[in-house]
Amino acid sequence: MAREPSVRMRRVNEAIKELVSGAVANRLKDPRIGFVTVTGANATSDLQYATIYVSVFGKESEKEQTLEGLRSSEGFLQEIINRELHLKRTPKLEFVYDESIDEGMKIQSLLRQESERLGISLAEEPAEELDEDFESDPEGEA
Repeated sequence: MAREPSVRMRRVNEAIKELVSGAVANRLKDPRIGFVTVTGANATSDLQYATIYVSVFGKESEKEQTLEGLRSSEGFLQEIINRELHLKRTPKLEFVYDESIDEGMKIQSLLRQESERLGISLAEEPAEELDEDFESDPEGEA
């Protein structure tokens, strides 16, 4: 069972994610890199390695090209991390395709198909009704 990262490591992971995300969006010029979202970062506690999770919009070939482009930009991205974060070590970056968004879309599609088959609606309750329910509580407790 994996341990929860410390508060410091969560902050380091978030900082790495933000730096890499910003650099991918604004500074990388590699034509292989398509529409990318950095969904997470997970550095080892000794800061030797960091896994960068990315989601790529496009076909499978575009996803592979984007990962190749990101891998070739590893040194440039490490330099940015080193310059901005001043860590004891600059982690070696590994880019991994994050399949969770694809899985979520598959689940949503299956739910939609099943709800149509059963003739039910998956629409959420309107926000106004939720507000009215909250306001009707005299103690202001949810």
